[in-house]
Amino acid sequence: MIKETEIVVPLDFINNSEKLRELTALKIGIDLSELNFLKVRKRSIDARSKEPIYRLSVIAFVNEDPSLEIFPIMFTPVTSHLTCHIIGSGPAGLFAALKCIELNIKPIIFERGKDVQSRRKDLKAIQQDGFVNSDSNYCFGEGGAGTYSDGKLYTRSKKRGDVDSILSLFVFHGASPDILIDAHPHIGSNKLPKIINAIRDTIIQCGGEINFESKLTGISLKNSLINTITINESIEHKIDKLILATGHSARDIYNLLHRKNILIESKSYAIGVRIEHPQRLIDKIQYHSEIRHKNLPASAYNFACQIGEKGVYSFCMCPGGIIVPASTEDDELVLNGMSVSRRDSPYANSGFVVTINEQDWGESKNIFAGLEYQSMIEKDAYKAGGGKQKSPAQRITDFVENKVSSSLPDSSYIPGTVSSPLHEILPKNISVPLQKALIETNKSMRGYFTSEAQILAAETRTSSPIRIPRDNELKNHVEIKNLYPCGEGAGYAGGIISAAIDGQKSVEAIAKSIYS
Repeated sequence: MIKETEIVVPLDFINNSEKLRELTALKIGIDLSELNFLKVRKRSIDARSKEPIYRLSVIAFVNEDPSLEIFPIMFTPVTSHLTCHIIGSGPAGLFAALKCIELNIKPIIFERGKDVQSRRKDLKAIQQDGFVNSDSNYCFGEGGAGTYSDGKLYTRSKKRGDVDSILSLFVFHGASPDILIDAHPHIGSNKLPKIINAIRDTIIQCGGEINFESKLTGISLKNSLINTITINESIEHKIDKLILATGHSARDIYNLLHRKNILIESKSYAIGVRIEHPQRLIDKIQYHSEIRHKNLPASAYNFACQIGEKGVYSFCMCPGGIIVPASTEDDELVLNGMSVSRRDSPYANSGFVVTINEQDWGESKNIFAGLEYQSMIEKDAYKAGGGKQKSPAQRITDFVENKVSSSLPDSSYIPGTVSSPLHEILPKNISVPLQKALIETNKSMRGYFTSEAQILAAETRTSSPIRIPRDNELKNHVEIKNLYPCGEGAGYAGGIISAAIDGQKSVEAIAKSIYS
C-alpha cells in the first residue's frame, strides 16, 4: 500500500529521518516495521503559533518497495534539419532550447551579454566602481537576471504549466533535490552559475549553438514573416522560427519592433523602493522569538494591501540577502535583491512597490510613455545618489514623517547610500501610497515599522512596461507567423519558473506549427 499523509514535525526533529518514520507510522496507524520507505513530497514552515513547526507531506510505502524514479527526459543529439533561433539566454531562452532538443529541433541562441563566468568581472565593476556595461550586468548575460540576483523558484502560476518538470530539470543539471519539496524553493546566486553552465553543456552536446556578445540589431520582414535577423549590426542570419526571450530590460528590442511596425502595447507594472531590515528583526516578528532556532532558515515575509486605487505589495523578498545595483545604463539607478544559498547575511530586503498604469504617466498616444516614466524614476534616483550607483536612502520612520534622515543604518548595498528626501524625490503617486502601506504593514507585522529599517531607491524592474502581443491577441493586426515572443520581456511571465514554462510553451507552439 502507498499512502500520502501530512505530519507535523517539531523543529528539533526535522533532520532526524528515524523520527520522521515514527511520526508517519503513528499518523497512519501502522507498525514501524511495516514502513518500507518514506518519501518527503513537500516541506513548509508553519509559524502561525508561538512555536514554529514543520509540516511535511509524505508518501509512505507500507509493505511495499518504492518504485525507482527515472528522469522523464533523456537528452540526445538533434538529428533533424529543423532549426529555431532564440534571442536571449535567460530562463525563457534556455528552457526553450532544452525543449527544442527534446522535440528534435536545433536551437541557436544569441545572447547580447557574456557567458556566466565572464559576467562576474562586469558585476564587480558595477559594485566596486559604479561602472555599468550596458550589455553585461545583473540583467543581461547568460542565465539572465535570476542567475546573479537570487534564484528564487517560487511561483503562483501553477496553471501555466508543469512546475515540477522545470524543477526536475534544475536538479538534473546540479541543483539540490530539496527544491523539489520545499514550499518556497531557492537555489542561490552562488550555485546557479554552475547549473547554468551545465545547461549550456547539455545544449551544446546535443547539437545546439550558443553565441555570446551577440546582440540582435536588425530584423527583415517579407510576407508577414521574419526573413533574416542582423546580429551586431553586421552579420545576417536566415530565420525559420524566431523566439524572442530578451527579458524585461531590453528596451532597444521594443524600439526595433516598433520601427518594423510589429505590434507592441503598453501595460501596467510597479515601481517603488527596496526596503531593508536587520534579519534578526524579521526573524523575531515571524518566529516569535528573540533567537532563531538552528533548524529554521532566515525568515521571509510577503505583504499586500490596497491604498485607495493603488495596490502596494512586497516583491522579490530576500531573507539573509543583499541589495545589488541592477542598472543597465550609466545614468540610471535600478535596485534588486539577492541571496546566496545559505541566506546568511545579517540583512533582509524586499521590493516594496506601487502599481503603475496610464493614469500615472498620463494619457498619451506614445506607446513608450510607461517605459519613459520608468526611466525618469531611475534617472532621478541616480542623480539623488550623486552617481557611481550610490543609492538615495531614508529611514522608513523619517520617510513617513517627511523628514531627511540625520543618519542611516548600515546597509548591505556595496556602492553605498546617501541620506536623501525620498518623500520628495519619488512622485506623490508613489511616495504617499508607500507611506500609508508602511503603517498598514506594521498592523500585521508589529515591529516592521522601525527606525532600524530604511528604504533605498529605486525598484523599477518588477516587470516590463511593454507587452508584445501574441497571435491570439492581435485582433485586427497582421500576425508575424514565425515570431514567438515569450518570458518577461514579452510581458507574459514574472520570475524564473514562469519564464521557463513560457519558453517551453513557445517551442511547443512551434512544434505544433511544424508537425500539424
